[in-house]
Amino acid sequence: MEQDLLSAPAPSFPSLPEAPDPDAEWVTLVLRVNGMEHQVRVRTQETLLDALRNRVGLIDIREGCGVGMCGACTVLVDDRIVSGCLMLAMQAEGREIVTVEGLLGPAGELHPVQDAFVEHTGFQCSYCTPGFVVATKALLDEEPQADRDQASAYLGGNLCRCGSYVKILDAVMDARQRLMSDGGGHRARDASGGDSNETSRGDGAPAPPAG
Repeated sequence: MEQDLLSAPAPSFPSLPEAPDPDAEWVTLVLRVNGMEHQVRVRTQETLLDALRNRVGLIDIREGCGVGMCGACTVLVDDRIVSGCLMLAMQAEGREIVTVEGLLGPAGELHPVQDAFVEHTGFQCSYCTPGFVVATKALLDEEPQADRDQASAYLGGNLCRCGSYVKILDAVMDARQRLMSDGGGHRARDASGGDSNETSRGDGAPAPPAG
């Protein structure tokens, strides 16, 4: 019996899969953000939120819940609200992305929505404020005469853990009046204040010319 065990063939095991190619997990993209193109290298599973923060350097887009429920990472993609934590960076290539930084005017002046939030102190810790500001701009672009109830419903996906909703809505109503008085000038202006086609690397520095 012992001899039979010693002479038995060794059991065979399935071969281990080959290690994945590390380079296959990375892609190079060109993201157009606030009117400017950025060439970035990202992981295939990397979210737009992480790409904007870690590759482009725009840190005012913030992660709150990570599951698209709090609005802290709100950005505009082709003029529509998107949760940056739910969209892959790869999905945003070739589309127009606007963050809160892109609302500033050509000379760095605040957008009427930003001005209104400052005027009414529509924040406490301000962690959620960039998302509220971007969502408010989208609201007033879609519904320039939105009333308080409409604003409250539209901003339902943005959460303020400090509970500053009254002042936030005060700011939204003031922003509505500012934009109506402005005659839509800010809505017509490109978010970047120009039509720059300059491309930069992910570190923010201009990319070298092709060729």
